[in-house]
Amino acid sequence: MIVAVSFFTTEVAKACEIEFEVVGNKKDVYQTGDEIIVKVHVVFTHRVCPEGIESTRFIYEGMKILGATKWEEISSGTYERKLKIKIEESSPDGLVLKAIRTCDKEGGIGNIKFIVA
Repeated sequence: MIVAVSFFTTEVAKACEIEFEVVGNKKDVYQTGDEIIVKVHVVFTHRVCPEGIESTRFIYEGMKILGATKWEEISSGTYERKLKIKIEESSPDGLVLKAIRTCDKEGGIGNIKFIVA
């Protein structure tokens, strides 16, 4: 008699992948008063999400969001939007802009850090 044993590994996949990218004038160190354009890219990993893209929340300190484009669906389940932010405080530890999505499929989180002198 042959006994076969299979081992399965499971990996919890986030329901959303969230990435940030500085558009244009990217710097290693920013100054108070700098205005930055950041592109936010969100992919619904499970393709169908009970929460719409508008439920994406942004959390930040030491900066101000001056404006934002509307979310654009660039392909099925993939969205982009641009944010214009202004650095208002200096922080040698950096300032973080975070995007959070919460849903019953694990949600998603992404962030970008700005070093400010």
